[in-house]
Amino acid sequence: MASSLIIMSSVMVLALVMALGSVASQAEARAFFVFGDSLVDNGQQIGSEFLLPYLSPQLTGKKLLVGANFASAGIGILNDTGIQFASIIRMFQQFDYFKEYQRSVTALIGAQITKQLANGALVLITVGGNDFVNNYYFVPNSIRSRQYNLPDYVKFLISEYKKILMKLYDLGARKVLVTGTGSLGCVPAELAMRSRNGQCAAELQRAASLFNPQLIQMIGQLNRQYRSNIFIAANTRKMSADFINNPGAFGFITAKVACCGQGPYNGIGLCTPTSNLCPNRDVFAFWDPFHPAERANRYIVQQILRGTNEYMNPMNLSTILALDFRT
Repeated sequence: MASSLIIMSSVMVLALVMALGSVASQAEARAFFVFGDSLVDNGQQIGSEFLLPYLSPQLTGKKLLVGANFASAGIGILNDTGIQFASIIRMFQQFDYFKEYQRSVTALIGAQITKQLANGALVLITVGGNDFVNNYYFVPNSIRSRQYNLPDYVKFLISEYKKILMKLYDLGARKVLVTGTGSLGCVPAELAMRSRNGQCAAELQRAASLFNPQLIQMIGQLNRQYRSNIFIAANTRKMSADFINNPGAFGFITAKVACCGQGPYNGIGLCTPTSNLCPNRDVFAFWDPFHPAERANRYIVQQILRGTNEYMNPMNLSTILALDFRT
């Protein structure tokens, strides 16, 4: 089971693609590429005409020009994250597929236009949560937890993530949305496994509180290095904390209990035909032990598009696209 602590899910990818249509009039059509873990891995589940998984047999011909989703459940910043899972596509393999994708598009439209497509594309990358959940904290006394204390581990992750983002730049990406981790200790799965009295799991929350500010700082350093706002930090921890800390303000009756699941907080296992099922998913912030419900995901997308600097740094996506259009 790829137990990524999901603060965004495949619904978020579809919602973001659809929301981009609302700003299409102010920016020319562009491709959309997605990299990362199960936070944004749509697998074969959505069936969207807007964005297909790279390995989908339907992704051929002109459909290639729309973009592709390269994400894979269970992967992390580090190659040893998710070793308990079979057949996952690690980050370096996702980039190899992106190179293969560009070769296919080059055969279709030529090298120069392919370069323009990559440079003009919007890229979303979401990775990092599994490096805590399915690596550092996966088992007591894990190899990584014996190797690093938590602050040093976070510094190591950030240094490795920097290499990943620089590689994306080398592959042609010039507009990259980079999400942080969400409120790692607050999803129903972690409440069921680690919580006392319904409180968010403290160690995972500490990990997120260390990781996210350093990620934003590193993104700022890269933008200064490239002398352009290539990378856009999306503070998904703040976004998810909004509805987790005050679910009633968003129309939810709970942000602790999943709509579909088993055990405490419906936080055990996967959503199956034998699971408990809530009567109205729209009033639950989380659909299953890991995934927010659709309404929660749409709130995150709206913050990516139009959020203030506390959510999006150095600017939100609508501003980036508007600036691109004027230039």
